[in-house]
Amino acid sequence: MTTELRRLRNYIDGEFRDAADGRTTEVINPATGEAYAVAPLSGQADVDAAMKAAADAFPAWRDLVPAERQKYLLKIADAFEERAEELIAAEVENTGKPIGLTRSEEIPPMVDQIRFFAGAARMLEGRAAGEYMEGLTSIIRREPIGVCAQVAPWNYPMMMGVWKFAPALAAGNTVVLKPSDTTPASTVLMAEIIGSIVPAGVFNVICGDRDTGRAMVEHKTPAMASITGSVRAGMQVAESASKDLKRVHLELGGKAPVVVFEDTDIAKAVEDISVAGFFNAGQDCTAATRVLVHESIHDEFVTALAKAAADTKTGRPDDEDVLYGPLNNANQLKQVTGFIDRLPAHAKVEAGGRRVGEKGYFYAPTVVSGLKQDDEIIQNEVFGPVITVQSFADEAQALEWANGVEYALASSVWTKDHARAMRMSKSLDFGCVWINTHIPLVAEMPHGGFKKSGYGKDLSAYGFDDYTRIKHVMTSIEG
Repeated sequence: MTTELRRLRNYIDGEFRDAADGRTTEVINPATGEAYAVAPLSGQADVDAAMKAAADAFPAWRDLVPAERQKYLLKIADAFEERAEELIAAEVENTGKPIGLTRSEEIPPMVDQIRFFAGAARMLEGRAAGEYMEGLTSIIRREPIGVCAQVAPWNYPMMMGVWKFAPALAAGNTVVLKPSDTTPASTVLMAEIIGSIVPAGVFNVICGDRDTGRAMVEHKTPAMASITGSVRAGMQVAESASKDLKRVHLELGGKAPVVVFEDTDIAKAVEDISVAGFFNAGQDCTAATRVLVHESIHDEFVTALAKAAADTKTGRPDDEDVLYGPLNNANQLKQVTGFIDRLPAHAKVEAGGRRVGEKGYFYAPTVVSGLKQDDEIIQNEVFGPVITVQSFADEAQALEWANGVEYALASSVWTKDHARAMRMSKSLDFGCVWINTHIPLVAEMPHGGFKKSGYGKDLSAYGFDDYTRIKHVMTSIEG
C-alpha cells in the first residue's frame, strides 16, 4: 500500500498556494531516508507574487508605531509556545533530531529571541538632535530597509527562521523567507502561525531550490538579501546582490578552533567539547570540531575524547538516550564519508569513522588525530559529527594554527590562566571567543563572523541594527 505524501504549500499574501506551474519536490525524512511530503518547487511567478505582497504590505507595517509591532511579535512568541509540540513534530520530520532535545534546546531560545526583538522594536532610535552648523539642527532617523529576501539553512530550520524574521519584522521590514528544499515543513507551519497574527503580506514563505533562492536575490523588489548557508552560496548571493546594490547579510561556514592548554581540567573539557562537537550531528557552523591540544596532555586528551565519542549515541528521534540524530540528507552523508575516506596516511581514526545502520543518514561520533595544518579535513568544513585533534607546542603555534583557516566565526580557549585567556581572545580572529566553554548563545549578544564566515550579525541589538538604515535630517532653526 502506498502512503499518500503530505502536501506543503507556499504562503503568499495571507493565503496558502501551490507553485504557479504546479511543480513539486519530494521531502525526505533523514531518519528513515523516505519521503513524507511534497513541497512547491517555486519559480519566477511565485517569487514575483511573494515580493509584490511584501512590497504592498510594507508601507502600513513600516508606519506602525513600534509598540504595535512589539504586540504582534509578542503574540507570535506566545503562539509558538502554545503550539510548541506541533513545531517540534514538524522539525523532527525535517531533520530527524531527537524529540526531547528539540523541545528543550530549541523552543525556549526561539521564543526568548522573538521576545527580545519585540523589545528591540521599541528601541528604533538615533542619536540626540544637535546643532553642528550655526542655525541648523541635525536629526538622525533609523528606518526599516524595506522588503527582505531571506534564505534559511537546513541545520536549524526553525531557529534560523526566527533569527531571520524576528529582527526584520521588529524593525518594520516585510519578509519573503525561503527554507531549504530539504527542510520546509516547520517553516510552512511557522507561516500558518505567524500569518494568523500579522497583516497579509508582512510575512511570506516560498519553498524551492537554489534556483528559487537565486530568483529571490536577483529580484528588483527586495532591498536586502539575508542568507545563512555555505560560503559558496554566500559568495553567489553577494555577487548577485551587487548588481543592484542590495544590502547583504551573510552568516556562512565555520571551522571553530578549540584551543586546550596544559592547565585545563581534562575531564571537564572533554565532556563539554564532545557535546559541543557532536550536538546536532556536528551540523553547526560553531561546532567544536577542530581541537588543538598542548603536546604535554595530547595523548591523555585524545584517549579521553575517543572514549567520550564511543559513549555518545546517535539514533532515532524518539530514543531518549541519543545526543544527536542523522545527517540531514544523502549528499551530506556522502560529504562526511568522503572526508574520512580521503584521510592522509598520517591520520588516525580514534573512534567512529563509519555510517550507522542502513536506514537513514546516521554517522558515528568520530575522532581523528595525527593531523597536519594543511590537511583537507583541517582546512575545510566537514559539517558532521567529526572532531579533529592536533598537537601544538606553545601559545604562538596554537594561535597561528587556530587562525590559519579561511573561516572566522567562532572559537574557544581552555585554560586556568586568565592573562593567557585574555591574550588569546584578543588575537583569535573570530567573531566569537568562548573561554572554558563552547557554543552557548544568548539573544542579547551578537553572532556573526569575519573572513569567509561572512558579515552582518544575528541576535542582539547589532543584529537588529542590520535591518535598519540611517537617515540624516537637517532643518533650519532660524526664522
